[in-house]
Amino acid sequence: MSSNRFISGLLLLFIAFISACAGVFMGSFLVLSLAQSGRLNLTVAQPTPTSTLPTPVPPSFSQPLEIAEAQSRIIQTVQKVSPAVVTVVGVIPGQMTIFGLTGDQTVSGSGVFISPEGYLLTNQHVVEDVEEVQVILADGSQQPARVVGTDLYADLAVLKIEGSPPAVAELGNSDLVTPGEMVIAIGSPLGDFRNTVTLGVISATGRSIDTGQGYQIENLLQTDAAINQGNSGGPLVNLNGQVIGINTLVVRSSGTGAFAEGLGFAIPINTAREVAEQIIQKGYVSRPYLGIRWQLVTPRVAALYNIGVEWGVYITQVFADSPASKAGLRRGDIIVQIGEVKLDEGHSYINALYRYQPGDQISVVVWREGRLLTLDVRLEEVPR
Repeated sequence: MSSNRFISGLLLLFIAFISACAGVFMGSFLVLSLAQSGRLNLTVAQPTPTSTLPTPVPPSFSQPLEIAEAQSRIIQTVQKVSPAVVTVVGVIPGQMTIFGLTGDQTVSGSGVFISPEGYLLTNQHVVEDVEEVQVILADGSQQPARVVGTDLYADLAVLKIEGSPPAVAELGNSDLVTPGEMVIAIGSPLGDFRNTVTLGVISATGRSIDTGQGYQIENLLQTDAAINQGNSGGPLVNLNGQVIGINTLVVRSSGTGAFAEGLGFAIPINTAREVAEQIIQKGYVSRPYLGIRWQLVTPRVAALYNIGVEWGVYITQVFADSPASKAGLRRGDIIVQIGEVKLDEGHSYINALYRYQPGDQISVVVWREGRLLTLDVRLEEVPR
């Protein structure tokens, strides 16, 4: 009996298997028939993207050509400008001290010829207090030079050699300079490595640096092109071979003790050109004159002396027959605004005053005896 049940079970399984295979066969046959007849459209399903990354692009072979072109332009620029770059060497005479006369001191910097008459630009601090000046040309020859004039505020000086220079640099337009633009610095770091070339970019424009002397050097170009001691006065050049700045200083650390690299600064060539033109024509730069001695007022000073304003300059002396005297300014007044510029941490008295020219009539706001007064002042040229 049990054998018959076993055989019957096997027979049922066999029949089920045969039925399933037949069903698959007939279903496939029917689908294929419909597809061939056009009554059924078969579409292969596409996988859903799981990534938002862009499709890889085959490597381009144009990049090496762009690098070669940039390198060629750099070489051409250096060859064009380098003959106009010089090393400036000055001698500061020895000073008498309690131990006797000290020896002469040699200082050096860089410079660049800006006219066929032999005029060249450098920094004021390069030739400050020097008695003799020599320039070393790109070919190694030396020539004496004289200081035509300097401007402490802009940190610029104009020198002149006798005869024609070997080359004259083309001056660009610093108003068109933009961050990211590639630039080249040429100069003589440490005075020994003449016509050294360094490459970088314009990091920023419109920078201001506090000199520690009551004013800021404003509107500087910031660059990461390596600038070292001795580069001062040398040109900062764009890839068109045009001078767009005069290298002037580098910042190595902050007041907090943090150290940094690649913080170089240059005076815009538009500023340098205006200063140079005045020095060449008159021997000096015409600056406005108010005629006072002053001391800085800060929030700390104001709190210490219970002054009613936080920023300004306290007048300690008014010179006779000066613009300040004629306008009625007094000793003890605190100047808090010059023209449209309010004095504060970012706007010093000197910088505010030097926005104007001799002959301009401006308003000066002072704090006097607990109240603000506005006085009209006609500026004059600094007496010489």
